[in-house]
Amino acid sequence: MMRMARVANVNRMMGVAVAIMMLLAACSSMTGRTLGENIDDAGITAKVKAKLASEKISTVTRIDVDTNQGVVALNGTVSSEEMRVRAAQLARDVKGVRDVLNNLRVQAS
Repeated sequence: MMRMARVANVNRMMGVAVAIMMLLAACSSMTGRTLGENIDDAGITAKVKAKLASEKISTVTRIDVDTNQGVVALNGTVSSEEMRVRAAQLARDVKGVRDVLNNLRVQAS
């Protein structure tokens, strides 16, 4: 009886392990990137948004931040050229950022 319970537990654990492996493989296959790469990019995006918010460059909703393989794209509008340049510099200062695509537009006054 005890042996059958142990075998059932082992089978259940193996099933869970297989399910996790399939889930991780699906994450990679859908985007062509590993789970770790997706998590790194999400972390970079969050850090860039936090820096922009703390500097009060603009509201986070006016600047869209997207990261792909360490390349940060800034999209949206800011009120001055100085803010546009400063936002790109803040993004460059975040650890893990390889490059910054500054697509920010200066809003006409």
